Amino acid sequence: MQRLVASCSKLANTRYVRNPSLPNPNLCDVFISHRKIDTKKTISGLLHDHFTRLHLNSFLDSKSLKPGDRLLFEVNAAIRECSVGIAVFSPRYCDSYFCLHELMRLMENKKRIIPIFCNVKPSELCVKDDRTRPAAEIRRLQLALEEAKYTVGLTFDTSNGDWSEFLTMASDAVIDNLLDVEQGRLRSINPHVQEHICVEQPDRKSAPPPEKRLRVDKKVESTSEAYPSPQNQSIPA
Repeated sequence: MQRLVASCSKLANTRYVRNPSLPNPNLCDVFISHRKIDTKKTISGLLHDHFTRLHLNSFLDSKSLKPGDRLLFEVNAAIRECSVGIAVFSPRYCDSYFCLHELMRLMENKKRIIPIFCNVKPSELCVKDDRTRPAAEIRRLQLALEEAKYTVGLTFDTSNGDWSEFLTMASDAVIDNLLDVEQGRLRSINPHVQEHICVEQPDRKSAPPPEKRLRVDKKVESTSEAYPSPQNQSIPA
């Protein structure tokens, strides 16, 4: 738990350096791809709620969409905005074209993927060609699935697994990857910023403001000038 709290603090402070006007400017931190019939009321729903309590913006279609939203438009927009993707592979995941489409878009957008093999082995996952879609598209789906199967992830058995331990492991994995992504963005914006952002443990009685807990390279005279707020961009239909 202490490690998780420290990691969350480090992530928040990293974002503060990048954009001091917004504590969390990301529209979507984590995109959760899942098969509703298998995991909506169990592992996927719990992950979404757990990330929300950690102040992470997670997208789960069964909880993030409202009546009137265009499914593919909202899903594709969330995938473009997210930093990390979670693919909750379940026994019927590959039976859904929409699940495979989400996975394919995550891979083709070069997003970091954390596979979670829930009640299924990687070797049991395959794309079924029902001859209703072009061969080129089936090939793209197959490539995305194969890449995910050979990505280090987590396994979980819902019948006898330790849920508390699993949520902790999943949170650690997500936050570690978010930190890597955020620090990579910092270096791409200004290479003079220190790669390691120090987060000191403040005294609970007299905690200094966030800007005094950050050590930034002296070459950066103003964080507000080095990291201007991102402009709102329209998403193409």
